[in-house]
Amino acid sequence: MPMLLVSHLQKRYAKLEAVRDLSFDLSSGEVFGLLGPNGAGKTTTIRIIMDIIQADGGSVEVLGGVPRQAKHRVGYLPEERGLYLNMGVLDVLVYLAELKGWQRPAARKRAKMLLEKVGLADWAKSKVRELSRGMQQKLQVLAAMVNDPDLLIMDEPFQGLDPVNLEAVKTLLIEQRQAGKGLMLSSHQMNLVEALCDRILLMNQGEALLYGSLAEIKRQYAGHTVRLSTEGALPADLPGVVRRESVDDGWILSLAETTSTQDLLSDLVARRIPVLSFQVAAKPLAEIFIQVVEGGRHA
Repeated sequence: MPMLLVSHLQKRYAKLEAVRDLSFDLSSGEVFGLLGPNGAGKTTTIRIIMDIIQADGGSVEVLGGVPRQAKHRVGYLPEERGLYLNMGVLDVLVYLAELKGWQRPAARKRAKMLLEKVGLADWAKSKVRELSRGMQQKLQVLAAMVNDPDLLIMDEPFQGLDPVNLEAVKTLLIEQRQAGKGLMLSSHQMNLVEALCDRILLMNQGEALLYGSLAEIKRQYAGHTVRLSTEGALPADLPGVVRRESVDDGWILSLAETTSTQDLLSDLVARRIPVLSFQVAAKPLAEIFIQVVEGGRHA
């Protein structure tokens, strides 16, 4: 059974249809990316899942039940950040864990462990307001997982992080996946989505445009660029090749839109040209994002 099951979700604000017939699921041990441009309906979808607002249609199951019954097993990093600035760093985490039903000794032990993992242990007795923006962002991430939730839902978890702190948060999220947790991330940082997510849903104007395995989607949208190595010289008259670039171990060939990579490989084989390596260059997720949103393709 999926940890999260969203079926035919609908939400309207006056004349604006914020979410339209949206369906997806999330399994344990999976990182799921909820993507889309500003105003796509991502935050509305997350708020419905978290039982902050009510849907107009469809259903949501969280950990096998209705969302409000599973809140103590869900960690949530909202779009609007909010920490108790005059409380101590450790005290904030302990308090939030207690709200989720933890006893204070266990809460303190877990909070200290998490602070250690992201390099905030030395700041445990400091006031939250004394932390830098990046430190506060790390503390927000810890606040979402201090109760050791089964399901983590995080809206822009990497916001405001420098490369070192970003790596610390990435490592923490990977550990959660390895522990069998389910994670849903909403982020505009496509390189991080590529590094972490197993599946994605790309939505725009409330609808799903693209949904499925990230690896399969990248194969589907593989570019018209090939990295090629052959024995001997490469013929100058290869049909469909619009640009070639010599590299240390061979060639990078750009193909016309009407030429497939299989067409090129078939032509090389027909000419009896020994092919040592043939690799289709993957298109970055950011380019797929733009292509699909601008093209309006549906899942």
